[in-house]
Amino acid sequence: MALPESNVLKLAPDASAPAYRSAPHNIEAEQSLLGAILINNDAFYRVSDFLEPKHFFEGIHQQIYETAGSLIRMGKVATPVTLKTFLADADLGGMTVSQYLARLAAEATTIINAADYGRTIYELALRRDLIQIGEDMVNVAYDAPVDFAPRAQIEDAERRLYDLAEQGRYDGGFQKFAQALTIAVDMAANAYARDGHLSGLASGLRDMDTKMGGLQPSDLIILAGRPAMGKTALATNIAYNVAKSWRGEVQADGQMKSVNGGIVGFFSLEMSSEQLATRILSERTGISSSSIRRGGITETDFDKIRDHAVEMQNLPFYVDDTGGLSIGQLTARARRLKRQKGLDLLIIDYIQLLQGSGKRSDNRVQEVTEITTGLKALAKELNVPIIALSQLSRQVENRDDKRPQLSDLRESGSIEQDADVVLFVFREEYYLQNKEPRPGTPEHEKWQTEMALVHGKAEVIIGKQRHGPTGTVELQFEASLTRFSDLSQDTPLPYRP
Repeated sequence: MALPESNVLKLAPDASAPAYRSAPHNIEAEQSLLGAILINNDAFYRVSDFLEPKHFFEGIHQQIYETAGSLIRMGKVATPVTLKTFLADADLGGMTVSQYLARLAAEATTIINAADYGRTIYELALRRDLIQIGEDMVNVAYDAPVDFAPRAQIEDAERRLYDLAEQGRYDGGFQKFAQALTIAVDMAANAYARDGHLSGLASGLRDMDTKMGGLQPSDLIILAGRPAMGKTALATNIAYNVAKSWRGEVQADGQMKSVNGGIVGFFSLEMSSEQLATRILSERTGISSSSIRRGGITETDFDKIRDHAVEMQNLPFYVDDTGGLSIGQLTARARRLKRQKGLDLLIIDYIQLLQGSGKRSDNRVQEVTEITTGLKALAKELNVPIIALSQLSRQVENRDDKRPQLSDLRESGSIEQDADVVLFVFREEYYLQNKEPRPGTPEHEKWQTEMALVHGKAEVIIGKQRHGPTGTVELQFEASLTRFSDLSQDTPLPYRP
């Protein structure tokens, strides 16, 4: 439905004004939708979950939609008669507001196309917002103050663009349970086809995958431990395993989809990318990282390092070693990686080195709360698992049993609250080797027996898991190579002091 040309809202042209392009809009679609709502209020519910008054181009249409929506939500009827009471009178192309409402209703068509009209209005509003963001970018770039860095403007523009993309999606809302069942069956089929038959990404550590079903999309996984327990080592092991097993297929729309393994993004806020690469080379080659750094290697060792380096060059593994990132900067960079290269797993080493988005706050608990809430929102938005490493408080050291608990998570209860999974890395060998009694005593013999039982072993304690059991997984840990692997089912490794 479209009103006659004389009744379409327009501003009188000004001959002295320069020619300009009008912002994208469709008055007829706005009039058709409003008319459909006025003759059948059910049309409102077909668009109300994504369409807002601000999405209409004409001011009077914004008022009509907002007022009609308020009446309908209160259980009242929205008609030209009830609406005119709440709208100030004005001249609308030779018609009063009352006449305009009556004309909208009189020339309205069926509500069947209401959702299509709503989507048209919404998409045109998005275009106008994009134009506004572009104009703001140009104006700020011309007139930016001295202390406003271009990088900050880029991050602000990215944030505004993603906010625009995430607002008012019209693909949400209730769905039939049959549709959810179809998605669940597809997930099971994909799990069956994937290595390890897991619903999530395989970490490459058999017992851990069995307990967790792999790393699940949109999960925030906290990996915590005291210093020297091997948090970073476990994270790099998982990252390498996921990237190494990546396999992609080109879809009908030309997009690349991961069918096994995944593309990994690693924020290394503590170590440089070179240190991280040295660690992974050490894990893969079996040559200690200290020997690699010191140059204490043979020609055979160097050949092995070179061969593994060539093999790893093509891994879908991306590292950002920028220190002191804010949660806003991290979010923008993760979105950029997802858009440009793809992303299936994100790792952050570690939470305590991140900053909040605002100015430095004395309230660190509040800042960490903002960070963990932001990470959980990012995991859902990108639909990838995020592994975020975290330090534990020193109160662990004051207990006889050094195994960590949820209450040991440092600085904020929000870490425990926002996390879908909390993993603790614990190595009893680390604590026991510092308690060696005097050799030759009965205590020393007992100590040697205890060391033999825990030597080369690590525990990953699942302290929380929303969709699975808690418990402990034992792994093998080679300290010189900082390498975790599945624990051999054979006899324990002999202890060599």
